[in-house]
Amino acid sequence: MEISTTPPGPGANSASFPIASLLALALAGFVTILTEALPAGLLPQISAGLRISEALAGQLVTVYAIGSMVAAIPLTAATQGVRRRPLLLAAIAGFVVANTVTTFSDNYVLTMVARFLAGVSAGLLWALLAGYAARMVPEHQKGRAIAIAMVGTPLALSLGVPAGTFLGNLVGWRICFGIMSGLALVLLIWVSVKVPDYAGQPAAKRLPPSHVFTMPGVRSVLFAVLAFVLAHNILYTYIAPFLAAVRMSDRTDLVLLVFGVTSLLGIWIIGVLIDRHLRMLTLASTVLFGLAALALGMASDASTVVYAAVGAWGLAFGGAATLFQTALAKTAKDAADVAQSMLVTAWNMAIAGGGIIGGMLLDTFGVAAFSPALLVLLTAMLAVVWHAKRHGFSAAWR
Repeated sequence: MEISTTPPGPGANSASFPIASLLALALAGFVTILTEALPAGLLPQISAGLRISEALAGQLVTVYAIGSMVAAIPLTAATQGVRRRPLLLAAIAGFVVANTVTTFSDNYVLTMVARFLAGVSAGLLWALLAGYAARMVPEHQKGRAIAIAMVGTPLALSLGVPAGTFLGNLVGWRICFGIMSGLALVLLIWVSVKVPDYAGQPAAKRLPPSHVFTMPGVRSVLFAVLAFVLAHNILYTYIAPFLAAVRMSDRTDLVLLVFGVTSLLGIWIIGVLIDRHLRMLTLASTVLFGLAALALGMASDASTVVYAAVGAWGLAFGGAATLFQTALAKTAKDAADVAQSMLVTAWNMAIAGGGIIGGMLLDTFGVAAFSPALLVLLTAMLAVVWHAKRHGFSAAWR
């Protein structure tokens, strides 16, 4: 994708900011995250509906992540020359098909195939979003544009998943996936009308993933993504047993609400400041998450401390995707889409790794091991970000 060399789209050189186009991208992110996470809140209903165990129903989330992980890099690399809007529409259409099949399927294997297709669509869509948003605006507004395009993620996690779970309990899980399919159809129309189209990457400028991976700064950003998201998912995946250990299991929903609200605040703060202070915000988010982990490890017997620490954690996490994607877009420049596909892969590896490593820590040492593990990961990330002042998290971007 030619972020720096192709003339920006509508709104980039005028007083108007392309908010409608960026909100369409945000809705695409919302649909992606909600499609991924919704089964987690509806496992008993899905289990009963497909006549399978809850463990097998849980694999609907796993196979989605696998689809994203295996498809993001090769699919993005293979479609570098394709025009951007048709490619984005194809990714969204994948959600229409996958969620429609999930709505009506009574066959577990068919449903798993549909979920894998949804994951493939997600891998492609996530690789496109940041670069697409950055291409709509001039250089000094790229961070803000990406922040708006990414707002669908915390909204889906903090509001969409709880609302979907409530609705699923009320009217059934199939209706929820039908609504998701309808939402994706609306999104297809919105993107067709409001989102500008851009040419694909000329053949002479297409870079193979191996070349992009070795570009200065790219590996620093990818390591930061892996460490930060792994730390997050170790704690987030096993927040219920952690809260049970500190005698707060009856307040899990309230704790997650605090996390969701402060995540929204975090992405708002990042959106306001990122174009001037990307490096500082990344360092501050890492330190804030580290302090939250330390507080949870040292003083988790006090509910007030838990709420405050979870609030700080949410504040640090809310804008993390925007920080990483903006840093990678600025670092990779014309190769932004391929680099973003690597971020998608690293992010999904961290999600899977959080479940595996967190489970091992829980079984072997208990929840007391979470805080030290998080601190090791975040300290390593802080060191990498600190030293990546020339490339990756450049001091020139402040």
